[in-house]
Amino acid sequence: MHCVKLLGQRLMARDFDRQVAELQVRIAVLNGYTALGIPVTERVG
Repeated sequence: MHCVKLLGQRLMARDFDRQVAELQVRIAVLNGYTALGIPVTERVG
């Protein structure tokens, strides 16, 4: 939850459905950054 709050403390949308969509976009962005940080390991030998 801390990482979600780093993208902004408040929701810009007023409608509930748009708030849900806004949070889904934020989570997608966080998942993208997480995917970039996971190392790709390959077996040697």
